[in-house]
Amino acid sequence: MTDVFPPNGPSFLKGQGFSIGTDAVLLYHFARRCRGEKAADLGCGSGVIGILLALASPLRSVTAVDIDHEAVRAARGNAALNGVSERFQAVLGDVRQFRSLWPAGSFDLAVMNPPYYAVGTGKLPRSAAAAAARSETSCTLEEACTAASWSVRWGGRFCVVYKPERLTDLLLAMHGAGLEPKRLRFVQPRAEQAPNLVLIESVRGARPGVIVEAPLLLMNGDGSPSGELNEIYRGLGSLRAETGNGGL
Repeated sequence: MTDVFPPNGPSFLKGQGFSIGTDAVLLYHFARRCRGEKAADLGCGSGVIGILLALASPLRSVTAVDIDHEAVRAARGNAALNGVSERFQAVLGDVRQFRSLWPAGSFDLAVMNPPYYAVGTGKLPRSAAAAAARSETSCTLEEACTAASWSVRWGGRFCVVYKPERLTDLLLAMHGAGLEPKRLRFVQPRAEQAPNLVLIESVRGARPGVIVEAPLLLMNGDGSPSGELNEIYRGLGSLRAETGNGGL
């Protein structure tokens, strides 16, 4: 069985223990504006973010890496399902061992949906893979930013979706790794509610100065999806047609 976003849109295999969340879709949508031909999806899980990037840009090659065998297998299956295997490759590896994965500055863009919680905080799932995705048991925020800084070229970009309560930790980790935050957008469930996610684009070696964009609202006051969220998901429906994969 598969998860399909909008009608005729990208499809992703079900039942492999890797959830497809709104945060992944929002990160793809946020990062897709970044120019460049080569992208890295760090800690890719089932490959949703990297595959959406590959679908959105036929000339972009995406290299996805994960420490979990099943995640890599799922990512490869999803790439084949969506017809992007020639532009998307998933490799087994530990992002903390970035020097052994690829040469420095190999990519124009890196994306990551890092573990949201520090070790010892939050309730962990029973699955080891799900626990690693949720908590910094296998990769800390500092290690993630260091890996991203190594991976992207000078002037390359690193885009992240994260929890607002750890925004200070993220900004400090980026700055310490030579990644300067340049664009920030909070995500709010409703206009009257506090943000529950934050999207950040940083640039390796850039000067200080960040643009804070208007918040992204997920729902209207009546609980229905906002116009912008609907537009984001509708936009996914054109990806296959644009890349010639509509017959899959």
